[in-house]
Amino acid sequence: MDFEEAAGALYAAPSGEFIARRNELAKELKASGDQLGATRLKALRKPTVAAWLTNLVARELPDEIDDLLALGDEFREATADLDGERLRTLTPKRHKLLDQLAKSAAELAEREGQKVSADVAQKLRETLDAALVDPAAGDAVQEGRLSSALRHVGFGVVDESGEPSNVTPLTDERRQRAQDRRRAKAAKPEPEPEETESPAAKAKREKAEREQEKREAAEKAAAKKEFEEAVAAAEAAEATVADLDTQLTDARDALVAAQEAVHRIGEELDEARKAARAAQKESREARKRYNRL
Repeated sequence: MDFEEAAGALYAAPSGEFIARRNELAKELKASGDQLGATRLKALRKPTVAAWLTNLVARELPDEIDDLLALGDEFREATADLDGERLRTLTPKRHKLLDQLAKSAAELAEREGQKVSADVAQKLRETLDAALVDPAAGDAVQEGRLSSALRHVGFGVVDESGEPSNVTPLTDERRQRAQDRRRAKAAKPEPEPEETESPAAKAKREKAEREQEKREAAEKAAAKKEFEEAVAAAEAAEATVADLDTQLTDARDALVAAQEAVHRIGEELDEARKAARAAQKESREARKRYNRL
């Protein structure tokens, strides 16, 4: 199992099992020698209920999500063409598809034993609408690994806290620049054969190459050391968490034992007091009998 497979399995887990599943999968990656993957997996955030529900919909209803993203493409084309009549035709389809997805999501959540509040339902709808409006948000929803619901606010996509989301839309301008770069690269002529270099030039070039190799080796060694230190720090932090968790469990057990002891001693004290009162009463009765003799 690699990181991508582990991340997919993690976000497919029930909401309440996310933390335990994350720890389990991170241990598996670490045991397989993928320490970096284990550290990356540990850093993944638990999804909110709305994000978890969106991820569930993306996994269970991929065709419907495809329809949603395709409708988004139609909206962008109609908007670019300033086709008002087509936009008026597409708008009811937009609302109908969102309604259908929201209803299906509620049924999926009920199947999983997850209650869906009005707030969660609204955030789900906002996330699906953001996927329709924004191509990058659509890709993020389709991937099924959201940790927060999304919302389109006119100038971009934000998460549930109102902060800009890390999804980055590919604008027409950026897409055109990328196409231009590919065309330029394809049209770039093959370099002409170099003239035979002199022994001095060759020696100079080889020396420069050796120095470059040394620098690259040093940079690689430094990067490796930095990575190993980061992994060691993460492992130390995990060990500290595990130790504190053990201490907390021991303290809770000790507290339960102490409470039980207090309860037991209290019962014994009550019994002792009852016995003492009975003995005192018997003593008074005996004295009375003695005085009557």
